[in-house]
Amino acid sequence: MKILITGASSGIGAEFARQYASLHVELILLARRKERLQNLQNELQSKCKTVTIISVDVTDFALLQEKIKVIGAVDLLILNAGISLGHTQNIPTIADFQNLYNVNVLANHAILEVLLPKLQVQKSGHIVFISSLSSLFTMPSAKVYASSKRALNAYAEGIRYKYAKDGLHVSILLPGFIKSELTDKNDFAMPFLLETQEGVQRMKKAIDKGKRFYAFPLRFYLIIRFMALLPSALRQRIVNYLH
Repeated sequence: MKILITGASSGIGAEFARQYASLHVELILLARRKERLQNLQNELQSKCKTVTIISVDVTDFALLQEKIKVIGAVDLLILNAGISLGHTQNIPTIADFQNLYNVNVLANHAILEVLLPKLQVQKSGHIVFISSLSSLFTMPSAKVYASSKRALNAYAEGIRYKYAKDGLHVSILLPGFIKSELTDKNDFAMPFLLETQEGVQRMKKAIDKGKRFYAFPLRFYLIIRFMALLPSALRQRIVNYLH
């Protein structure tokens, strides 16, 4: 089984690598920070069939695609790379806004532009998009991040419909707060915060079961769904209170 994981140098991506490590697995770990990838490679190479690292900035689309071309088709693709601007009341700069969308949305398409034709020929493959519960309800301080994840949801849904006939399976995972470099930026109490290992265990279980959509923790998801059903004026009052 060949697995490609993006954003694999730390946090959720690195934990996915650890939990999928097995003697029958070929791991391909992609991220920007080469030294961290090498450390993870050294940690896991005795546990896997092979561990290959690809050090590249995913916003360098031409170089990213060049490096992806050589790996051929994969069985499981976990599109995990993502960044946030933290929670801030400041108006984001256009440069920050663009960079976030480049990482959270466009880099995924850059990868799939190369890999989808190979998966079509293979007539199989599982593509996993790591989105966020924030894509379902946008707090003002996270508007750029939340909007990028909502865009990712729409893109992933379209990929699912388009390539189902080719034997490809798509999972969209929407975690709440999981300890990572992204959540380390937050200076507020995060409801239902999960440790990295537990959060990834839940997502891996959903992937292995082939779930098309998985939002968790359940209580957090239900609260967000309930909020979405409230009248707009009441939602505004609640957001103003929380914010």
